Amino acid sequence: MCHQANKVGLAHGYLSDGKLIVDKLVKPAKNQSVAEIVSSWIVPGSTQLLAIDAPLGWPVSLGQELFNHVAGGILNTEANTLFRRDTDRFIKEKTGKLPLDVGADRIARTAHTALQLLNTITMLTGAKVDLAWSPELNPGCWAIETYPAATLKMSSIRFQGYKGPENIAPRQEICANLS
Repeated sequence: MCHQANKVGLAHGYLSDGKLIVDKLVKPAKNQSVAEIVSSWIVPGSTQLLAIDAPLGWPVSLGQELFNHVAGGILNTEANTLFRRDTDRFIKEKTGKLPLDVGADRIARTAHTALQLLNTITMLTGAKVDLAWSPELNPGCWAIETYPAATLKMSSIRFQGYKGPENIAPRQEICANLS
């Protein structure tokens, strides 16, 4: 997925009697291909959902503004409108958590990498990865954008203080609560 595959975490799961069973957790090595790992999990003819912790699009106003922009010229759109999507405003309204602006350096690179990943999976499997705009999915490969901290918060599960190698206990607590 990126030049730093070892900074990516992957989980594979399946539904059984309406429950999600996570059966694989993978932290790729630096030289491993995230796309190849994920592609090996794709089962042709079945319904696959890829949940990606990265933006999968940019604000409409950003594209419109940049299309006519000339270097040195003023940007006529207010910054929050330019760099935040309707999705981001919705998440903030519902959860109180504001995702990073998609135009920000690191998250924009993450978004770019995620879209490259979806394209590479399509090339490796021959199965086009479409965005899941509806909860009803037909057989095929689908992708959704996720925001784990907001999901945890809305599930009344710890959503802060779990990152980093020193925070094993908080992650174990999260896993127990997700169960």
